[in-house]
Amino acid sequence: MASKKYALIVGFLCLIQSSFAQNNSATYNWSDSSKIPSKRMAQHNEFMNNQYPYPAKPRDMWELGLQLGYAFWKGDMPSKFGYGGGISLRKSLGHVFSIRGQYNGTFNKGYDYRPRNPLTQVTNVGAGTGSFNPWAVYAAPGNIPNQANNGGGVFTNYRSRMHQGSLDLIASLNTISHYRGNPKSNIYVFVGYTAAANDVDVDARNASGGVYDFSKINWIDQERKDIRDQLKNLTDGDYETNGPVNYGNKTIGRIKGNYILVHGVSAGAGIARKISPRFNLGVEQRFSYFFDDNMDGLAYGSGKDLHSFTTVRLNFNLGSSAKRVEPLWWLNPNNFIYNELNRPTHMQLPKPILPDADNDGVTDQFDLEPNTPAGCPVDSHGVSRDTDGDGVPDCRDKELLTQQSCFPVNADGVGNCPEPPCCTELRKRIDSLGTGTVGNCGISSLPSVQFRSGSIALSNDAKSVLATAASQVRANPGCRVRVVGYGAADKRAQQLSWDRVNAVIRYMVEQQGLSEDRFIFSYGSEGGDVNTVDLQPTTEEGGNTVPAPHPNLKKK
Repeated sequence: MASKKYALIVGFLCLIQSSFAQNNSATYNWSDSSKIPSKRMAQHNEFMNNQYPYPAKPRDMWELGLQLGYAFWKGDMPSKFGYGGGISLRKSLGHVFSIRGQYNGTFNKGYDYRPRNPLTQVTNVGAGTGSFNPWAVYAAPGNIPNQANNGGGVFTNYRSRMHQGSLDLIASLNTISHYRGNPKSNIYVFVGYTAAANDVDVDARNASGGVYDFSKINWIDQERKDIRDQLKNLTDGDYETNGPVNYGNKTIGRIKGNYILVHGVSAGAGIARKISPRFNLGVEQRFSYFFDDNMDGLAYGSGKDLHSFTTVRLNFNLGSSAKRVEPLWWLNPNNFIYNELNRPTHMQLPKPILPDADNDGVTDQFDLEPNTPAGCPVDSHGVSRDTDGDGVPDCRDKELLTQQSCFPVNADGVGNCPEPPCCTELRKRIDSLGTGTVGNCGISSLPSVQFRSGSIALSNDAKSVLATAASQVRANPGCRVRVVGYGAADKRAQQLSWDRVNAVIRYMVEQQGLSEDRFIFSYGSEGGDVNTVDLQPTTEEGGNTVPAPHPNLKKK
């Protein structure tokens, strides 16, 4: 019979394991403060501010369980499989341990196939003080059973109706894993304290109050089942008498002269399979060892009685999902760690430092010219910029736009073409004019523009200055303006100088309506104030557009 029971258990486990599937990747958001109790809010805030390494434990739901199953007693008398049910309430202590309070009610019967002495073999103490033996009446004069079939005694029986309460400590065995997310199943073991009120009754008399004639039972060389069938036919199944109780044992006592009060320990194991975030279905085996030997209607020998209860459980999670997570035994505590490693959202990662040996703004791994001289503008590959392609980098080229027909150039980037006669004459005229005016420009000086530190935006004062300068330039069509920016210390200073010169020229062209060819673009000069852009009247020729030296550092 026991083998059939365990085969049914294994079959049921296989059924629930294969029938339900659950997404095991779902988890709770560790930054959600709505699921953190007020007593742990300080830890949560410290964690969010990277002042404490561990997230706060969230509120989780309680689990309400309902169960049905079959039970039997392992004691002095063979037990038939009975039935029972129960209800429980479980709360987590952490991701592994939880506690559970449970009530069970079970019903069992038993028939002994062996004849026993009505005095010495029923209670083990005879009819002495402190004992109760409903079978002793069979030993009274005239009531000793017939010895013809070697019966020599009584065939005992019992009916047990037990109310049992337990407090269990449960350990979940598969919550924590380094190789998967949340578990689909909860495999657990438990141990606890149990107390019970057990109403044990026996069918010791017939319907008329007389004793049964057990000499009618043919038990020699008979199967146990055949003996029990004979006993069922002989007895009326009324269970009219309280079962024998040996108060010399560790029985707590009786209530209302009926229920035996006992206590003991429980242990067992179970498995539950998640059906949804709210429901799970499982099976459980509980063994309860009571410190008493009266639970099956016999107190024979020194052993105590063991109760077995195998159940199918339907469990439901109680609580608002807006304020609580699932019970913690369904959540793998390693989820936070591995999710954070896979996609960091909370870790304070150090700012990456990429080596740039020549400080040209292009990291060494992409720099095709790792030893660019300081102050030389470079392209996206870290190579010194050479606008006219004459082989002399712009930072050393005194003639940035040398015509190819004038190649090769000298060490300063100046081509070998002779100066045009017009330019020679113009230069002579400029030299003859001295310092009073610049060429035939007619403008002796122009104001400077001031910028805030690190800024390229034109202030209202700067715009007013430029409007005045624009009037002078507009009134002297023979004049050109060299726009000079300073800052050659490093790449950022060079680019900032370029941005400011560009801002001044753009304003004069777009807002004041001057032609772009009236300006000469000059940036990164030495000797001046880095926050100042000078406007210098001139009649010289020069480029009005120059590529940005370090576009990656360009300001908007």
